[in-house]
Amino acid sequence: MRPQDIAVLLKIVISPSNWMNKDIAEALFLSPAEVSYSLQRSALAGLTDPSKRKIMKKTFLEFIRYGLPYVFPAIKGSIAAGVLTAFSSPVISKHFMTNKSSETVVWAYPEGEARGESIIPLYPNAVKAALKDPELYDLFALVDTLRLGKVREKEIALNLLKEKFGVSHA
Repeated sequence: MRPQDIAVLLKIVISPSNWMNKDIAEALFLSPAEVSYSLQRSALAGLTDPSKRKIMKKTFLEFIRYGLPYVFPAIKGSIAAGVLTAFSSPVISKHFMTNKSSETVVWAYPEGEARGESIIPLYPNAVKAALKDPELYDLFALVDTLRLGKVREKEIALNLLKEKFGVSHA
């Protein structure tokens, strides 16, 4: 698995059923070949069905919950201007009473309007893809919460992911 494989699967989860590799590639700023290789790896890992058209959502959620923080941990950087992510992002921060500015987490991005401790996104073009697609942004931020957050934050993020995936339990 590669980090962009997670992005490909997340994008497919929120895409119409008639998606095409080129559409996924364009949305994620990847090449169509990268998407094809990604789907092959995901099928081998059991995260898609053999046709590579259907995401095994419960299995994917289990991987995100238990494997992702170890396979693709959030790597912290310096304080930077950027785009809010993880538990600082709008999709999840509204579930907490407070979020001190000293705890703000961002993807470093020169045009970003927030300032906080930076983490490296899943793959190099993740920020561009997230800014182009608000629903994908939410998914990336929830995944970052699972990569970085504390127990309570992770539980809330997992429940929000289940809602977005249309899965009752995983």
